[in-house]
Amino acid sequence: MFCPQCGNKQPEELKFCNLCGANLFAVRQVVATRETDEKFDWNKTWVAEMLLSDAERKKRQADFEQERGMTYEVKRYNEIKAGVITSCVGLGASVFLYHFMEAIVRSGQIPPGEEAILRAVWMAGIIPLLVGIALIINGLFVSKKLVEIEKRERERRPGSLERGAEQPSLKAADTSEFIQPGFSVTEGTTKHLSVPEKKR
Repeated sequence: MFCPQCGNKQPEELKFCNLCGANLFAVRQVVATRETDEKFDWNKTWVAEMLLSDAERKKRQADFEQERGMTYEVKRYNEIKAGVITSCVGLGASVFLYHFMEAIVRSGQIPPGEEAILRAVWMAGIIPLLVGIALIINGLFVSKKLVEIEKRERERRPGSLERGAEQPSLKAADTSEFIQPGFSVTEGTTKHLSVPEKKR
């Protein structure tokens, strides 16, 4: 058997891994025993995912994104950010290719018929530049409407907060923000340290 912790091959009679010390006896017991009460559920398999309707698949995807805090507003900012990055990459590639090809042409070792082709290679960077600009425009204008629609739907839902109040929502999955607690575990104990103890 192979140790599940370190992957080292171990003889069957050993109870513990001779390399990392993992409990192989417990691993063998878990593998050998099988719960007979548990019935096989096809809904938890990849087959069920394959047979889902398009609408159900979209609904599951939306629920999953909502659990992760991926609202339309977060998607909009991510789209604008991706557009800026893609545009900068396209612009940088165009500038680099222009100067690089110009240097090759000026070296004088290129046949005259190929000079025109090499001088036009820089235009390959225009493709990511235009894609990035399209993402920025989509994020600024089109996705803004989706954010407004989502906010209106949130306000219409039963049990939503009053207008003007902030709706609690999950942060994005890639956030590095720490939530400040409203209390301190040591708050009550540290106050006692500053008070001098009464003499008996």
